[in-house]
Amino acid sequence: MGKPFDFSLIWVYLPKLLSYLHVTLFIVLASVVCGVLLGLVIALPRLYRIPFLNRLVIIYISYTRGTPILIQLFLVYYGVPELLKAVGIDVTDVQPLVFVILTYALHFAAYFSEIVRSSVNAIDRGQAEAGYSIGMSGYAVLTRIVLPQAWRVALPNVANLTIGTLKDTSLAYTLGVMDLVGRAEMLGTTYHFLEIWIALSIIYYTVVLFMEFLYHRFERRVQRFEQAVTAFD
Repeated sequence: MGKPFDFSLIWVYLPKLLSYLHVTLFIVLASVVCGVLLGLVIALPRLYRIPFLNRLVIIYISYTRGTPILIQLFLVYYGVPELLKAVGIDVTDVQPLVFVILTYALHFAAYFSEIVRSSVNAIDRGQAEAGYSIGMSGYAVLTRIVLPQAWRVALPNVANLTIGTLKDTSLAYTLGVMDLVGRAEMLGTTYHFLEIWIALSIIYYTVVLFMEFLYHRFERRVQRFEQAVTAFD
């Protein structure tokens, strides 16, 4: 049991936790950037139905969706060094933060690849066929016709996935990473558990609200731009 609840301690713990917010945000940013790049590559076999690779990607996505992120963290943390050791690469000195980012990037990539696939498939195939009919290359059709429309379809799902990644990073402390939750665990030795976790929830909720604000503002700008283009046409 903890000590009696003291409301004033929430404001004492807030700055102590905020000093580690940059670690959590770095994990999110690095994971999203790496996840987007990897997700785009993973989406290609699904879009073009490359026989063997398509089946491999389906299994990878299914496994990622079907297992908890905590298990994936430990599998990467303990499994990757063992795999690399088999080929003579020693990564025992690599910081746990690297494995955390790798795990979340792989997790993000699996979901992002499906967002890309569904968004591209949502575009009317007739538009792509029209591009081919006037002599455009496959790359030109993809970059000039399909992707500009697909990213608008994908944007809400990418925003939700990014926010979900932020919340998932609360498990990074299990590998010894000193982020927001890791710091909260250390402060728990004061036995004021409730005050600490309330302060932590305030930080996460505030960051999520800010991310949602940025997304909605960006979405409105895109809509205004499209309306302006339509009016010009």
